[in-house]
Amino acid sequence: MNDLSDVLDALGTPRLLVVGDVMLDIYTWGDAERVSPEAPVVVLRAEGDEVRLGGAASVAFLLRGFGADVALAAVVGTDPRGRLARRLLEEAGIDQTLVFDDPHRPTTVKERILGRSPGRQPHQILRLDREDCRPLCPELEAQLISAISEELPSRQAVLVADYAKGVGTPRLLSAVITAGAEGRVPILVDPARLRRYGRYRGATLLKPNRIEAELATGRPIRTIADAVSAVEELHLRLDGAAVLLTLDAEGMVLAVEGRSAQHFPARRREVYDITGAGDMALALVGLCQAAGITWPDTVRLANAAAGLQVERLGVAQVTRAELRAELSRKAGSPRGKILTGPELPAMASAYRAAGHSIVFTNGCFDLLHIGHVTCLQEAAEFGDVLFVGVNSDESVRALKGPGRPVIGLCDRVAMLAALECVDHLVVFDGLAPNSLLDALRPDVLAKGGTYHGAEQVVGRDAIEGWGGKVLLTTRRGGASTTDIIKTVRLAPNVHLQCGLARMIELPEKGLS
Repeated sequence: MNDLSDVLDALGTPRLLVVGDVMLDIYTWGDAERVSPEAPVVVLRAEGDEVRLGGAASVAFLLRGFGADVALAAVVGTDPRGRLARRLLEEAGIDQTLVFDDPHRPTTVKERILGRSPGRQPHQILRLDREDCRPLCPELEAQLISAISEELPSRQAVLVADYAKGVGTPRLLSAVITAGAEGRVPILVDPARLRRYGRYRGATLLKPNRIEAELATGRPIRTIADAVSAVEELHLRLDGAAVLLTLDAEGMVLAVEGRSAQHFPARRREVYDITGAGDMALALVGLCQAAGITWPDTVRLANAAAGLQVERLGVAQVTRAELRAELSRKAGSPRGKILTGPELPAMASAYRAAGHSIVFTNGCFDLLHIGHVTCLQEAAEFGDVLFVGVNSDESVRALKGPGRPVIGLCDRVAMLAALECVDHLVVFDGLAPNSLLDALRPDVLAKGGTYHGAEQVVGRDAIEGWGGKVLLTTRRGGASTTDIIKTVRLAPNVHLQCGLARMIELPEKGLS
């Protein structure tokens, strides 16, 4: 998995084209308080709503989260929802030069109603769809084909997100696949729910999910053996095109030319919302294939990213830093916890989009001891994700004097990263972590119990200014790096007991 982190670092900024059906996803949520006296239905007290890009637009949106250069080829209505879709595309930095207006077609909308019972996260209780699934008119179809054909040679991969809402006509798909073959540009397809896949013949890859593959093969897929058999059948039917079957919690199965079908298991995790998992998988496959990554590494990265997606509500971007951290967790390595300052805003935004609260604390953490560990464990309980700022060696010297730190930065960071309660670490210069606070805007600033009140904490005004709060951890008596150093220097043969830092008769034991 550490090798996959290197693969992730090598993806660069590929130029990708996404073709398909644009949608808007509308989420309305609130408390599901009771059953209506008028009928046996849940009464929802609505608290808020949100609009996000969906369908092919969500694939483009997810690619932007990974830093790709993305253009979208699609159609929207001239209705207010179509204008809203264009505004969201512009805000996401997606090139919409190839997005055409259709005055005779409403913009496709999926509205999800989410109810929350006491103490639980909201879950879907109803979905409303507004759409027109008729194929594009011949004139608009010809315009879109011409625009795609002109743009395709400048792109490193084309991702087709076919939701059977009218854009993916047989003629358009044939033109895209032919142009891709002529220009040696990979064409990667997330197929519509169809019985026959003839319209996708010649594509580089098809990525059906379980239900789509069951419909296309005419048989149930209950086991991994069933999945392998289905993938191999589709691979043969499509003249050797690669086939990647996504199986939700069971991972993915891949068939490519010259190899037996291979199962890639997924890490078990709590599923919050499956919306967007398939789009995330397609986005990662496109990103990797544009960069020339091997198929096995492509699938492993797609598996990890799709797993992160189902842990959050709706379609939400996953950053490369988050994916790197996930890969490190899989490998049992703390490396992925270590971030740079520029990575913090995107990481914080991703966590908030997933509904997680952020806690921040900071310190020198020289000679890690029980006071430090207790403080960090308590701080982690104040929210969902704990970010820890670590003073650089220079700033420790400025704070503590020329004899400090006793432990260098690399070792201090490595020890902190090994603690399960710590989610992310970032190093900072200066006497206070003001720049980190501005970048993260944490919900909670946690500080050690050596403070006698929140009013003494540097950064309190800023935190409270954006609605956060300062919380103090419990003070652990007798736990101080300064006291430990004094004790060792003055009485090196005396038993020193301070939680984790316990040293017994060092000279006799031959330890240093």
